[in-house]
Amino acid sequence: MTTHPAAPPLGRTLCAMITPFTPSGTLDLDGAQHLARHLVANGCDGLVLSGTTGESPTTSDAEKSDLVRAVREAIGDRAKIVTGVGTPDTRHTAELAREAEKAGADGLLVVAPYYSRPPQEAIEAHFREIADAGGLPLMVYDVPARTGTRIAPETLLRLAEHPGIIAVKDCSQDFLGAQKVLSRTALAYYAGCDEHNLALYAVGGTGYVSTVANVIPNHLRAVLDAFDAGDTARAARLQQRATPLIEAVMSAGLPGTVTAKALMNALGLPAGPVRRPLQPADRGTAEALLSLHADLLGT
Repeated sequence: MTTHPAAPPLGRTLCAMITPFTPSGTLDLDGAQHLARHLVANGCDGLVLSGTTGESPTTSDAEKSDLVRAVREAIGDRAKIVTGVGTPDTRHTAELAREAEKAGADGLLVVAPYYSRPPQEAIEAHFREIADAGGLPLMVYDVPARTGTRIAPETLLRLAEHPGIIAVKDCSQDFLGAQKVLSRTALAYYAGCDEHNLALYAVGGTGYVSTVANVIPNHLRAVLDAFDAGDTARAARLQQRATPLIEAVMSAGLPGTVTAKALMNALGLPAGPVRRPLQPADRGTAEALLSLHADLLGT
């Protein structure tokens, strides 16, 4: 039987939850509570709010805090809440970190400062300042395709020395770099790209922060459960069965938020529209996603 930490501090099967909006585009807190309860009841032991999938660039500071409070009220202590506070501005990010703590979050998701493309020394200083800003543990979010800046493995090795920096959401597409940091630190490593969920777990990762878990939370958890039970062949089969849907949601030319919300709306889950500048998926895309989802679940 494969061994992984029994209770990772921020969870193991985390959903990068979409942010539900009403038809008019306002924050749908009732929908967020309903969705959070649904995800936790169906295999998620953690929820990541206000990340990329949660459309954080287009939600206000107040909306981010309101979302944490509403989800905490809905799920109690049944799952961890990690909330995105990353901005290009260190001072602003530190303010959001303190507000997230007041709102009831368990941890912070902090992306590398984007647009300004700071050097590695400045990136390291940024994360250290956010980790010192309050009492919540920090998950470093490495997604250079969106930020324009890679968090180098050497920088992560140094950041791992800070007691408040405990985890990484890895969207680097550098599997060797991830393994290098895994082998030399105690950082909890989470796959941030669904195609890597099993692969990263198999080399010692902690779990995933998954966009696709919005629509197949039980199936993705079953992949890790099978691996932990020692049935690696079943884990591989389950991961492979999910691949067509993962590709359609994450790599079909549209942002994952757009495709996830299209499928969720078709399934009757709280989602609503995306906020501009994003545009909704067309009917054909939604129907194709629904068909793949039905094929996966055998319905």
